Amino acid sequence: MIEISTDLFKAKYLLETDELVAIPTETVYGLAGNIYSEVAISKIFETKKRPLYNPLIIHIHDKKILSEVAIEIPEKALKLAEAFWPGSLTLVLKKNKEIPDSVTAGKDTAAFRVPNHKMTLDLLKLLPFPLAAPSANPFGRISPTTAQHVGDYFPTTLAMVLDGGNCQNGIESTIIGFKNEEPILYRLGSISIEEIEMVVGKIKIQNHNGIKPDAPGMLSKHYAPKTKIILVEEVEKELKNHKNKKIGLLLFNNQVLNPLISSTEILSEKGDLKVAMSNLYAAMHRLDKQNLDLIIAEKFPENNLGNSINDRLQRATKN
Repeated sequence: MIEISTDLFKAKYLLETDELVAIPTETVYGLAGNIYSEVAISKIFETKKRPLYNPLIIHIHDKKILSEVAIEIPEKALKLAEAFWPGSLTLVLKKNKEIPDSVTAGKDTAAFRVPNHKMTLDLLKLLPFPLAAPSANPFGRISPTTAQHVGDYFPTTLAMVLDGGNCQNGIESTIIGFKNEEPILYRLGSISIEEIEMVVGKIKIQNHNGIKPDAPGMLSKHYAPKTKIILVEEVEKELKNHKNKKIGLLLFNNQVLNPLISSTEILSEKGDLKVAMSNLYAAMHRLDKQNLDLIIAEKFPENNLGNSINDRLQRATKN
């Protein structure tokens, strides 16, 4: 059975012996392994059932060591690292040749970030290598934001979850790559486009690629519950189309009263997008356990972090 623990030294031992450990970050829990171990990297893909063409994110403990793993770093990448690391920003950069192609899906670029979680930063400082860590969930499913979510997904196939509590931000990092040294947004995430543009100016958006993604998190279907989910502008109007179903609602801040509703999750009663983002996946996990016929999600305001939340909900609805 999986062990849920706060023992950093046991986690260190497991990672140094080519095992996987689920680690907490401020975004979601990651399924971590030694980036230089082909055995560990293979286990990540096998455990998640993740396609080999989908690259992994590399976690380092300090922006000061970025030059040890990446080369030809654009000036705007350094500005973003200075502004947001440790934090929920991933940078796609040309990789050091020592990083195996298995981590990067054969690309000459790799995705890097410094997570903003003390426990995982302490672990990274203990290790002689960075960690590859995609989200600790089966491929395509809702990302985990608690240690128990990970335990529920991998009760017998993972040795340990390092328990760092609930993830503060609740959705994955924002991913930025570069072409001709100019930034491109590959994935919406916990840092809004508006925040990024305050540092480096206007950025291009290229955040869907289902065949050969340039970065993690670009596939069209992702972050999905087992229960069918639809995203709508008008929840009460949509309810009229599902009169004989057991329905759960995923709402921003306003209650909907209707006898057809079996369960409701309100993500922020005060209408705070950051709070709603933090609660999103945990609410989806709860709804997914209730044997519902359908989850109806309310579309969020199309600004700031509302765009990131809508992105996750839209990908969850793909067939």
